[in-house]
Amino acid sequence: MNLEISSLLTAYRNHTRTPREVISTLQIAIEKAPSTIWISKSTPQQLESYLKNLEGKSPDDLPLYGIPFAIKDNIDCKGFKSTAACPAYAYTPQKSAFVVNRLIELGAIPMGKTNMDQFATGLVGVRSPYGTIPNKFAPEYISGGSSSGSAAALAYHLCSFSLGTDTAGSGRVPAAFNHLVGVKPTRGILSANGVIPACKSLDCVSIFALNHHDARTLLNLATKEDFDDAYSRCAPWNLPNGKAERLNENWTFGVPEESELNFFGNDSYKKAFEKTVKAFENAGGKKVVIHFTPFLEAARLLYEGPWVFERYAAVGKFIEEHPSEIYPVTKEIICPKKTPHPSSVFDGFHALQEKKKIADLEFSKVDVLLTPTAGTIYKTEEVLKNPIQLNSNLGYYTNYMNLLDYSALAIPAGFVNLNDEKKSRIPFGVTLVGRAFDDFKLLDVADKVKSYLMQDENDCDEKIQIAVCGAHLKGEPLHFQLQNAEFICATKTASEYKMFAFEDKGIKKPALIYAKSLGENEKGNSFYVEIYAMTANDFSKFIQQISSPLSIGKLKLENGENILGFVGDTQILDSAQFKNALDISEFGDWRKFKK
Repeated sequence: MNLEISSLLTAYRNHTRTPREVISTLQIAIEKAPSTIWISKSTPQQLESYLKNLEGKSPDDLPLYGIPFAIKDNIDCKGFKSTAACPAYAYTPQKSAFVVNRLIELGAIPMGKTNMDQFATGLVGVRSPYGTIPNKFAPEYISGGSSSGSAAALAYHLCSFSLGTDTAGSGRVPAAFNHLVGVKPTRGILSANGVIPACKSLDCVSIFALNHHDARTLLNLATKEDFDDAYSRCAPWNLPNGKAERLNENWTFGVPEESELNFFGNDSYKKAFEKTVKAFENAGGKKVVIHFTPFLEAARLLYEGPWVFERYAAVGKFIEEHPSEIYPVTKEIICPKKTPHPSSVFDGFHALQEKKKIADLEFSKVDVLLTPTAGTIYKTEEVLKNPIQLNSNLGYYTNYMNLLDYSALAIPAGFVNLNDEKKSRIPFGVTLVGRAFDDFKLLDVADKVKSYLMQDENDCDEKIQIAVCGAHLKGEPLHFQLQNAEFICATKTASEYKMFAFEDKGIKKPALIYAKSLGENEKGNSFYVEIYAMTANDFSKFIQQISSPLSIGKLKLENGENILGFVGDTQILDSAQFKNALDISEFGDWRKFKK
């Protein structure tokens, strides 16, 4: 099932799916996925109430009609406890967070609250009493944090988008490790009203999306000034006759000097970034080398300056009163042993302003800045052995962002093969950085470079899907050829095809043919198919096993989506193999014919 927002809305408009069917399918998928993704899941009664709110409405009335989403458990949603991954801290809010309420009013359906690093302190996703989430692509590696559950819920195909938070990188690092788009909006344009604060003056609600188009849609819908949030800001595109900053035709992108790049010994990530820079140049961008040091110096203030005590102001007293409920590393970060003189707060603010002045000057040379999202990735066991240093390494390219009041967009940039014992294949991601309110400009860049980045992707079970309708179905003679493929779902084609049965090397096979190609008055039927996904390498091997007169072409599914599948050309009807072929269209399912 394609969970992209535009695909679901099209299916709802065409009446090939209903929100109830989608939610029912996802409930089953949620039970099969790692349980550590969720802290609390929507009950059948809660889901029914959301579905009833959609009755009598359509996607024409609600732009997020029937779109399922997940919510990080430091963001309030009425009817759910908010825990921030600390059971002793849990409370039941009287109302939903501003942004959650807005999304629900637009038709979105919450599937539950997701796991996270306790009190949103960490970029690793292993600091939770609710367990650690295995990385979908290589289970021994981390999913990233602190919004680990929100990213994983999307990566495991349990929703269409999710909400996280991002104070120091928590909405970008998990996006990179899960092959997702991560929106770190300009500070304040998404209300933080109803969010458990980590560092209140810096906190942002972030968005995880499946693609750039969905990210653009969600950012546009979710931004609205909240007068009950002191840090809320009005986005320029929300003003009367206002508009978003967009990308110039002749655009430039900045990259740090080579000596300032840090991949922490991960040569695969280093090569992947070099390849990404070339892709940006091929897409029309002009590379400009900038000095990254002022950005790094600003980042150090987040944990070495007074902002540590802003974290203490949020939950420090609770932590001191409940020490047994808190991860030791979380307590160490939020409750420093030494309290500096109050004047050091102003020293920190002055130092930050100096760094920002220099960083802004560097930024004036380019339209956007390009960096890796993270310089490397770690196994769960590595992080547990060295929690603070490895976490700090992951924040190398992210920690400065909100301090300097910049916007950011994390995007997938292919996959890398790691030099470990399993030769693990892991997503690699980069981050586009903009000034405040450059959010849509970053999406413009992402759109420009997408096809060039995909040229270098030899990934990914999510990228190549194929529909099978006969001998490759479960239980059929050739199903073994799909042993390395991932089963996605069972569905039907659009009612536009005819099916013919023939025999090839002693195995009965079907061929789907577009009905109208046989004659303008020919009527088609809908047929049962199973959707599988495989890597590009496995797909290449698979199609080499397909013998004439069958081939791989585009099939239209009942929801309007086009997908690769087994098809036959009308010319094959004249071949020797089809001399005795049977029109079995009436059965609508190869297995029913075989019975």
